[in-house]
Amino acid sequence: MIYRIALSIVIAASLVHAAPPAKTTDLESSQSELRALTERYTADRGTLARTYPIEISPNRQTRMKQFYAEWLGRLAELSFDSLGPEGRIDYLLLRNHLQHELRQLESQNKFQEEESPFIPFAAAILGLEDARRRMDPIDSPKAAGVLSDLLKQVDHSRQSVEASLRSGNLKKPTANRAADTVQGLRNTLRHWFDFYNGYDPLFTWWAAQPFQAADTALQNYGTFLRERGAGVRAGGESAAPGPVAGSGGPGGVRRSGGAGAGVFAGGGGRGAVIAGDSDDIIGNPIGREGLLSELAFELIPYTPEELIAIANKEFAWCEEQMKRASRDLGYGDDWRQALEHVKTLYVEPGKQTTLIRDLANEAIAFLDQHDLITIPQLARESWRMEMMSPERQLVNPFFTGGEVISVSYPTSGMSEEQKLMSMRGNNIHFSRATVFHELIPGHELQGFIAQRYRTHRRLFSTPFLVEGWSLYWELLLCDMNFAKSPENRIGMLFWRMHRCARIIFSLSFHLGKMTPLECIDFLVNRVGHERENAIGEVRRSFNGSYGPLYQSAYLLGGLQLYALHKELVDSGKMTNRAFHDAVLRQNSIPVEMIRASLTNQRLTKDFTTNWKFYGPVAAGN
Repeated sequence: MIYRIALSIVIAASLVHAAPPAKTTDLESSQSELRALTERYTADRGTLARTYPIEISPNRQTRMKQFYAEWLGRLAELSFDSLGPEGRIDYLLLRNHLQHELRQLESQNKFQEEESPFIPFAAAILGLEDARRRMDPIDSPKAAGVLSDLLKQVDHSRQSVEASLRSGNLKKPTANRAADTVQGLRNTLRHWFDFYNGYDPLFTWWAAQPFQAADTALQNYGTFLRERGAGVRAGGESAAPGPVAGSGGPGGVRRSGGAGAGVFAGGGGRGAVIAGDSDDIIGNPIGREGLLSELAFELIPYTPEELIAIANKEFAWCEEQMKRASRDLGYGDDWRQALEHVKTLYVEPGKQTTLIRDLANEAIAFLDQHDLITIPQLARESWRMEMMSPERQLVNPFFTGGEVISVSYPTSGMSEEQKLMSMRGNNIHFSRATVFHELIPGHELQGFIAQRYRTHRRLFSTPFLVEGWSLYWELLLCDMNFAKSPENRIGMLFWRMHRCARIIFSLSFHLGKMTPLECIDFLVNRVGHERENAIGEVRRSFNGSYGPLYQSAYLLGGLQLYALHKELVDSGKMTNRAFHDAVLRQNSIPVEMIRASLTNQRLTKDFTTNWKFYGPVAAGN
């Protein structure tokens, strides 16, 4: 594939362009009275999360509920009216966070109640681990007896599942969550056993054999739940690496609307993901009330139905623009034929890394030319590249990025069909929009600044800013004619349609209106995805790694920033560079709070989300 001479020129220009060294005025100086308080809360919460790492443990839930309530009490003691603008923002964000965490505990309890009939042995395993963590002396004969009783309880549980299957009372999501929990409990039991095994010879003498029997029983039961209850080919199960059941890492926060209840570190036990197979995509729909709770937390004042209506409107606009580009290429209004043409424009194997480098430099040169944003020299020189493994591409069929851009492209071990789908899905013109989304001015620059400005606000990180920031640049650069050809425009429009589709299929799934298979078909038939890539996209959306609003956050967050740009830049109140620098330096907080800061909005203690960034919307049926 031959690159245009003009592209080489702008790349060369970007390579010699260097930002001036940072000045002392570049150093952050937060004036928030709540910075120290927020940092203390984050440290305390991290300590508790490590002290009580098992999410399904009643002890953890009781302690965390007490902890969040205590911190709400501390906030209530503060004089809100005496706080400055930044302090008020942090106050409202911390209160919103604490209230959401309490709702999350309630949601987790709901899901655990649904699972509890199928895991009655959980209390015994948790009791053993709790005693170990309290450093109680081990009673080895008694422990062996508990392990022996586990075998009977697991067998009884299997009979309960079989009865529920015959009566049709066991839902696939419940069975899938229960299988996760069983595997997590198995990891917890293994961690408990390994602590004493060998170190205490008497313990090993008593407990080794009953532990092995209990471990095998739990493994088989988890597989049974996965295969018979959830309808998933579980493959070979093994204890997941890492700590114990439900560990979210040091102080990690799950924004999953309760979907994380019972999930364990490492994600083991699900078996290998098989190319082309979608049976493993189960998900955990949280319903309309759950979505409304998450939207309130993210400061989005629209209903799920209104957001789907916004996505449909944006999708229709994209289709019209696709037809225009299609006509320019000689395909008339058949934009799918034009899209097929663009998919054939990929580089040969081994050349994708060079393409990514050149596209990254082209984007940086464009930003410099139009004075759009400050790019520190260290950010320019510190981004790196790696190749994505074939296994990871089954879940992430496209690039992911930040300081390191992970390139999705075929490897020699893939089947011919997989290779072709990957090359078509990561063609030159699709990649052109993806690279600046992941690197500069997208996630790489965003992460660089977030590590240096208002770092205490990382607690409040939201995908509506994290993903919305990168998507916003797709909207803005489209307006600025960054796309130089019809093929470029189709590449940018494809991703915009893709983000519209994410809102439609993910919210519809959680509302119970679409199944995972229907989501896959939607991406293939309406957006034009390769089927393998569509399966990976839907698997990624519902495998528990992301919260229920995450896939909606790309376009919606981008539209929020786009509306704010119109309000402040198009009006002449701020320059592009001043606006973009100011947004990034607020860190990754909800866009409505960024707007409050940049517009000097006087916030009140009873603040609730009210910014209709898209205007009034009539929800569809």
